[in-house]
Order: sequence, then structure tokens, then C-alpha cells
Amino acid sequence: MARIELENITRRYKGMAPDTAAVDRLSLDIKDNEFFVLFGPAGAGKTTTLKTIAGIEFPQEGLVKIGGEIVNLIEPMHRNVSMVFENYALYPHLSVYDNIAFPLRSKLHRKDEAYIKEAVERVVKMMKIDKLYERKPSQLSNGQRQRVAIGRCLVREPTVFLMDEPLAHLDAKLRHFMRGELKEMQNAFNTTTIYVTHDFMEAMSLADRIAIMNKGKIDQIGTSLQMYYTPKNTFIARLFGEPEINIFSSELRLESGTVKLYALNQGTPLVPEVDAAAVLKAENTTGIDVGIRGIDVSFSFAEQLNDAGEGWIRGTVYANEPIGNKVIMTVDVNGTQIRLSAANDTQADLDQTVYIKFNMKNALYFNSTTETFITRSDRHRYAG
Repeated sequence: MARIELENITRRYKGMAPDTAAVDRLSLDIKDNEFFVLFGPAGAGKTTTLKTIAGIEFPQEGLVKIGGEIVNLIEPMHRNVSMVFENYALYPHLSVYDNIAFPLRSKLHRKDEAYIKEAVERVVKMMKIDKLYERKPSQLSNGQRQRVAIGRCLVREPTVFLMDEPLAHLDAKLRHFMRGELKEMQNAFNTTTIYVTHDFMEAMSLADRIAIMNKGKIDQIGTSLQMYYTPKNTFIARLFGEPEINIFSSELRLESGTVKLYALNQGTPLVPEVDAAAVLKAENTTGIDVGIRGIDVSFSFAEQLNDAGEGWIRGTVYANEPIGNKVIMTVDVNGTQIRLSAANDTQADLDQTVYIKFNMKNALYFNSTTETFITRSDRHRYAG
């Protein structure tokens, strides 16, 4: 069993203010054989949490359990975990082959050379570094060094794989390939994996579940779909999606019993779907932040507002960024910038008039004061 339990873990470093901690009363329950991702911005406490599980860091408070056993006072070498770091941590005097083989030659995990050769060959083919056997780390690119570090982590079969941003230095094509390989590896080895990243695409594509960390605490735990469609607050909503979700303030008004949201200094209100409107009305606040993702914003270059039709909002092109498979257009509406996704052949001049329209079926709603999630039209579909 490789169930990981953290109970009220607190880790402070020297010089920190008394009321701050790198990890602050954090509790997690990671299931056996789960691919669990710790996701959040830099400085959130992700790596410290990972090191605490590995035994590299010791918490001042709380318990760390692996397979039901408390391991707070057990040294890293006896926890049967395998960890890959963002900064490679390769032995400079050893070849690629010997770096990867090193764990299988240690006193605790020693194997015969025939077994080692077979295990190393399997890993280097997976990592596409089978032509680099004899090279030293100084003769490798950053991406190649990272692949060697991942290979050293994969070569043996530990209770838990711990990965601290292992794909950070790989090129985009190899990073995409390695996502699939890591997921397949975890399934094949039947091992619990805890993966740290600040890349939302890695988190969403790899994770069985994601824990959002912020300032040493857990903000939300759930599946990729729950994070994307029902984020707990605006902070989490902004972490997922490209372009970043549009969140703007609005004023809720009841007109003949109908909920209408006035936003972006427009005379024409936004009208929520019926089920979302009922929840907003019960929220008992007039301050509502509306979240609209870029794929839910339509646009038109009609010369006159009437040409565009009802519900369209007039703005001007602030930026038009081609990024290969799509264009991210930023539209200025009375000082508020709205980002949308457009076809990759979309052309627009700066300050050109453009009309946009929101798909309110997929709108997210947040309390303007607390910034917490209130509802969306199909909220029950993605409930935990």
C-alpha cells in the first residue's frame, strides 16, 4: 500500500514571521496508486510539501504517513520513495548509464548487472536518450540532463514517485510526449505518484486529482473538470485556461422579478440562465463578478452595432496575438480588457472597432466581496 497521509503539517524556516509558514497546517489524503498533482504559483509551498514526504524536510508540527506508518523520524533512504528534482542533481563524474543505474547499485536496492542493464535500457529508450550512454552531464543539454534525472527516478520500483517539475526544461514536443509516458509509467508500475507543477496543462492532463496550493495552504482539491468548471474562487479560476479567464464586476438588479447584471458600463444588461439566476438572487448581494472564458466570447467586425445584432457589446482591438493554432485577441470595452480565442487566420488592426458577445450558458459567478464561487448554469454536472 502507498497511501500518503499528511495531518496538519506545518513547516517554517528561520527568519519567517511567526504568523507565516512555508506549509501551514496542511492535510492531504492521497490514495494508493493515485496520480496526484500539487499545483499553484511559485512560493505556494509545493516543493516543501514534496520534500516533507520524502524526508528531506522535517515538519515542526503534524504527521506524515506512508502506507499507514508514521514516518516523521524515518530517514529518506528508508522511506522507499524515488524523487526527481527540477535542478537535475546528477553526479557530474558519472556517465548517463551510471547515473541512471546508480539507485540499483546502492546497498539498499542492489541488483545484479544483468538486471541493471535491462532496466536502464528500458528507461533510456522511453526517455529517448539511448544514444547518450557514455556522455557525462557536462556534455548534455539542459533537456537531456532532465531526462537522465527522470530516468534515474523511474529505473527502480519504489512505493512512491515524487516529481518536482520534471518536465520544466524539456522542449514543447518532448514535454507533450512525456506527459503520456509518465501517466503510462504510473499505471504500469502500480505506484502512487505525487507531481509538482505550475503548468496548468500538465496538471489537467496528468492528474487523477489536483490540489491547489496558495501561501502554504490547500485552496481546493478535485478533478481537472472541477477545477476548470467550478473553481472555488477567482484565484483558482485564473490559474486554468489559455487565455486567462475574463473576470469583471457587475451590479445585480431585479427588474420585474428577472435577474439582470449590469457590467462594462453598458446599458444593455447580461441575463444569466434561469437556474443560475435563481442562485444569484438567493445570494443576497448586488456585487457579482462574472467569469467568461475566451472560448465563450464571440466577435464580429460589423460596421454598425445594429449589423451585429442584439446582445453584442462594442469595443476596440487592444491586441491580436497569433500563437500558432489560434489567435488571442484582447478587446478593450470601456477600459476593461476582454480576452478571447479566435481562429488562427484572424486579422485585426489595433484600435479597430469590434463587437463581442458572451455565451452566458457557460458563465461563472463569484461574490465580489469574498471572491468565492457562487454558481454556474450547469453546476450540478461538475459537482464533486
